[in-house]
Amino acid sequence: MDELLYEMIFKRKSFHLFRNTGLDKISNLELDDIQKKFKTFRPLIDNIKVDIKIVSAEETTCKRDEEYCILLYSEKKDNYLQNMGYIGEQLDLYLASLNIGTLWFGFGKTENIKYNDLNFIIMIAIKKVSIDKFRKDMYKSKRKPLDEIWSGNKLNFTNILRFAPSSCNTQPWKVENNKNELHIYRYKELGKRGMMPFDRIVYSNRIDIGIFILFMELCLKHEKIKIDRKIYVDSKKDDETEKTLVASYFIK
Repeated sequence: MDELLYEMIFKRKSFHLFRNTGLDKISNLELDDIQKKFKTFRPLIDNIKVDIKIVSAEETTCKRDEEYCILLYSEKKDNYLQNMGYIGEQLDLYLASLNIGTLWFGFGKTENIKYNDLNFIIMIAIKKVSIDKFRKDMYKSKRKPLDEIWSGNKLNFTNILRFAPSSCNTQPWKVENNKNELHIYRYKELGKRGMMPFDRIVYSNRIDIGIFILFMELCLKHEKIKIDRKIYVDSKKDDETEKTLVASYFIK
């Protein structure tokens, strides 16, 4: 599964509008498969309950011509947002393997704010998409220069990490390679928020960091690099610091 998800890094894209994407529809068998497959994805943080609910497009405020929205739910514990990003990105990449296009829609609302005693976190809009509509050259996507997100010696896959999806393309991460110790930081330049509402910045960027950590681990595993990992609790507010240490990888 990890190798399949790694391959989908180069195929997936964010469909900000699902138009002219083909005539095929997501089948009921595929919907059942998505529900079952979600339960097999590994968490970033153990012992946090998560679940999904697939609803029709009309049941949310997301109006991007999608067929369905996948609502993601979680308990609220330390690092629950990072955990949701980590698991949700496995779902995102798996859907690309089924030729199902996706959009992480952080501004979407639903009346289903509770499901199985879990809290609504975020939604992913989905629609069946012709294979020719997916990315043909990931490297043409607009991203920060590598030197803005990475310092120290580069690894074979370093450039791939630039293409992890993030809310409003904020790319809120920095990696420092210090003698084969990779330290990942949630990064937010003080005083800047771009187009995102202030109260959503930290919330969304913590989900983004979970997505980035998944990309890191898929690349490490693809390169057969053995590591020890440490995840830190991120409880800082946006105005406290620019860099918040969220994870460290110690290469063996």
